Amino acid sequence: MPLGLGTIFNGLFRQYGHTVILLLRFIDIVMLLCAAWLAYYYWHSQAIIDQDHRIVIALGMLAAIIFFEMGQVYQPWRNDAVRGEIARIVRAWVSALVSVITIVALIRLHFWLGSSYRWIATWGGLGLVFVLTARVLLSRLLHWLRARGWSQRRIVMVGLNQMAVAVCRQLHDSTWAGLQVVGFVDDKPDSLPSGLSVALPHLGRLDDLAELVAVQAIDEVWVAFPGEALAERVQHELRHLPVSIRLVIDCFAFKQSKFLNLNSVAGIPTLDVSVSPLHGVNRYVKELEDRILAAIILLLLSPVMLSIAIGVKLSSPGPVFYRQERVGWNNRKFIILKFRSMPVDAEAKTGAVWAKPGEQRATRFGAILRKTSLDELPQLINVLKGDMSLVGPRPERPDFVEVFKEQVPNYMKKHMVKAGITGWAQVNGWRGDTDLNQRIEHDLYYIQHWSVWFDLEIALRTVVFGFVNKNAY
Repeated sequence: MPLGLGTIFNGLFRQYGHTVILLLRFIDIVMLLCAAWLAYYYWHSQAIIDQDHRIVIALGMLAAIIFFEMGQVYQPWRNDAVRGEIARIVRAWVSALVSVITIVALIRLHFWLGSSYRWIATWGGLGLVFVLTARVLLSRLLHWLRARGWSQRRIVMVGLNQMAVAVCRQLHDSTWAGLQVVGFVDDKPDSLPSGLSVALPHLGRLDDLAELVAVQAIDEVWVAFPGEALAERVQHELRHLPVSIRLVIDCFAFKQSKFLNLNSVAGIPTLDVSVSPLHGVNRYVKELEDRILAAIILLLLSPVMLSIAIGVKLSSPGPVFYRQERVGWNNRKFIILKFRSMPVDAEAKTGAVWAKPGEQRATRFGAILRKTSLDELPQLINVLKGDMSLVGPRPERPDFVEVFKEQVPNYMKKHMVKAGITGWAQVNGWRGDTDLNQRIEHDLYYIQHWSVWFDLEIALRTVVFGFVNKNAY
């Protein structure tokens, strides 16, 4: 490609990078329409789509547009790699298909006669494959272009400290973002901090910043923010120039920096360090999800639970259920239910003891229940009562909570949500006598990233992988 055309192309991408988002919207529509036609041709051997299927396609496209926007599918690729979009695309497209199926089933039941249900299922699968394939190919193309200096945004870093070092390293490793740090500005450039893999030139002092931005065609100025004074000075120096200014917030002051989240409350920007998304409407959605699914599962598993209850009674004298005090949401205590797996007097002398591998306290039948986690099934009753959730951090006894809260940082933050029968920590293998810090880290990740889809993913992984575990004893 001639140099002149390349320069023009690069300039267009730098100045109008948001057009990539418009291009993505257009590509998604084309891919979904192609998938609909190909699925129709496969099942009906006709190139011309009939009127009924056209209506369904129109409804599907409208639903896709709505759910793709609601699902935040169209994020700037400088802010989020394409791999971060895959889960959002899957959720949005499945939601769109479910809504279309529901509408059509309610108003035109006869549409589903014949092979129509197979057509929409095929459309769903092909549509997802086509959209994801197009995203990956476009991402690879942009990655290839940016690696060769196309569509680059030139950045100057103001200040040189731990934040600046970490930011430069991250941007250097994230070539897909197309963000190039050309150098730094600092009044005291004595030496670069150790650990910076790419040497950055010192471009001058803060007094030189405005001239530097104008002469070197700088797109953005990033301030490694140590305080208000520096940020105000940068704004003053650049007050006459149309350049973007970003403040890099000092997240390194927080040990749990990965859980920070930028938010807006009543129009006030806040940096959420420990805030649960389960409030307002989300709380009611979670409650509804728990009660409905718990009722359905209880109904389906009632024969299994009856058989287990008989097995518990026959294995040793005593009640079927084991009742134990646990700590849950807002540090409230509640009585958790389990199928009894030990003799009635197993803890009469020892008191509360953490279960460890190789112990012989359980009955023979109880050991099987523990190994398969079937002793946890009565907690579905706790869910119906509102004491627990299907998915959430596992609850502990009050005695253990008093010990762990002093030993494990942020341990008590797990009580910002209801305790769960299963959780993100459990499906990742952190259950039983395992690293408490890892368990709490996974619990906090779940709290910060909660969604109905996340709950369903954890529940599905529990069903497929989670019942039998080497750390269940």
